[in-house]
Amino acid sequence: MSMPLEPGLLVRHPDRPEWGVGQVQSVAGPRVTVNFEHAGKLLINTATVTLDILDAP
Repeated sequence: MSMPLEPGLLVRHPDRPEWGVGQVQSVAGPRVTVNFEHAGKLLINTATVTLDILDAP
């Protein structure tokens, strides 16, 4: 079972490591806005992508 996403959590996209670490900005159902180090603010559909939650940056 995965931890629910919430604003402030640090995550990585499993298929896009070049985006770097991202911080969750908002969560609306399966739509999660994440601000990534090297890709900027992106809308992720968590129905199709499972973000990796990080313990530390």
